[in-house]
Amino acid sequence: MSIQGGQPNPYEPPQQQPQTPPPPPQPGAPQPAAPQPVPPQGQAAQPPQPGPQPGADPQFGAQPQPGLGTPPPPGMQPPPGAQPVPVPYAPVPPQQPYPYAQPTMPAMPAVGGYGHPAPPVPTAPLPPGMGPGAGTGPGGGKGWLWAVGGVVVASAVWAGVLVATGGFGGDDSEAVLGSYRYASDLCSRTDLTAFHNVGYQTEPPDSSTDTNPTHSGSEDPAIDVMQCNVEFDPPNSTTSDYSYVYLNTHAELHRESDPGPEFEPGYRAYEDQKFSTYSYTVKEVSGLGDEAFVVTRQDSDSSSSSSSSRYVILGVRDGWVTYETQWSEYRSSSSGSPASDSEATEMLKRSAKETLARLRG
Repeated sequence: MSIQGGQPNPYEPPQQQPQTPPPPPQPGAPQPAAPQPVPPQGQAAQPPQPGPQPGADPQFGAQPQPGLGTPPPPGMQPPPGAQPVPVPYAPVPPQQPYPYAQPTMPAMPAVGGYGHPAPPVPTAPLPPGMGPGAGTGPGGGKGWLWAVGGVVVASAVWAGVLVATGGFGGDDSEAVLGSYRYASDLCSRTDLTAFHNVGYQTEPPDSSTDTNPTHSGSEDPAIDVMQCNVEFDPPNSTTSDYSYVYLNTHAELHRESDPGPEFEPGYRAYEDQKFSTYSYTVKEVSGLGDEAFVVTRQDSDSSSSSSSSRYVILGVRDGWVTYETQWSEYRSSSSGSPASDSEATEMLKRSAKETLARLRG
């Protein structure tokens, strides 16, 4: 292909001219001598050069390489002026390096993220008998079975030790309930004699739909809960007086956990409740169960008030059985004074002692 304008393409390889084979020589005829080139004017003539040797390449003057072409036979030399035909797959002379080429950077080793060398991957050691080649020798296939069996046995032994010593934190002690039994109606077991003896009478219901006392209960494999609420009419009260008296009783049978460690702190916490109008006092009581405490409320403005009230709590623990009864009384000035803290405490103690005995029966 030539560039537009008639100029030859300098990058186009030279085209091969078709070769016309000379006529075959006649037998016995002399071979014509090869024409000698005419030297340019003013240049001395060169001595005649010897013709190509048999088997020599006319272009490179070297012996042909195997597989790189075969020289033409004698009498088949190209005519003068013909372009030499390159031999296919001729050896290429070595090229000179480019003087302005940039040096080649050496190969970098594989790295981890952000240019840091990749850390080695840790591998856990294999148990005995499970490495490469395990099972190839005599008894090698049983090594891993012995290893796994040893781990299982050790785990079972360790779990047994934890269970036996309470290492899991569980409390596997027997519930200390004695002869206490759950009662669906705690009011039927609650003794009210101590209150009736001093003039407190059970208030009759206001209507046929109301009940007094009221009770509730719940049984569960972990804990049984019983409750009873009684409303009293205070002594010397009239219908025009505004007054009330409540007795709330609560009993629990603990079957899964021992309430002992938390019993006293639960009542001592009342001492930390201090308000502007009242505070609490906690005292230990003897003669009831394993331990018992009484909580009384002290009103700071009782001297200036036209009415007075009492609030007393008695708590008893007997083994894994807890019992609590609360006395709440409010009296107006026209109906007299409520029971004192000591009077209320004594009534609660008598009622609790008999009620707990009935729950054991």
